[in-house]
Amino acid sequence: MLKVFKVQSIVDSLHIVSGFSICMSRAVNDTPKLIALLLAAHILSVNASLVVIAAGMGIGGLLNSRKVAETVSKKLVRLEAVQGLSANFVTSMLVIFASKLGFPVSTTHVSIGAIFGAGCVSRTASAKELSKVVASWITTLPFAAIISAGLAYAFAR
Repeated sequence: MLKVFKVQSIVDSLHIVSGFSICMSRAVNDTPKLIALLLAAHILSVNASLVVIAAGMGIGGLLNSRKVAETVSKKLVRLEAVQGLSANFVTSMLVIFASKLGFPVSTTHVSIGAIFGAGCVSRTASAKELSKVVASWITTLPFAAIISAGLAYAFAR
């Protein structure tokens, strides 16, 4: 006797797979960038760097990920399950492809783009919320550069 699968259970299973694929793509692309910083600063070995970065990402996710997740999932767009699944797979595939080419892309930027694009299809995307996200990205770069330059100058003395 042939079992009939419910579409929702298939989509739910694929969401789990897509979640794993995003975690893997983040590990492939983001972790080497962080390890490179620690190695360049001659702070830790590669293995110690992996442990420190994994712990930091885990703790950071536990402490502060809720507000970002709520902004993306409730304010930026309203997605149906299949659109979210599409955004997840697009994110993981683009980040893995960029990693293969050696491009250090931001998984978060790729993910926001994919989610916003899927939200445009359902006409639930908020340009106002996207402008806030983009503004935070634009201001982060010069602030990080200024603070880093200040610290490097202070330590070089």
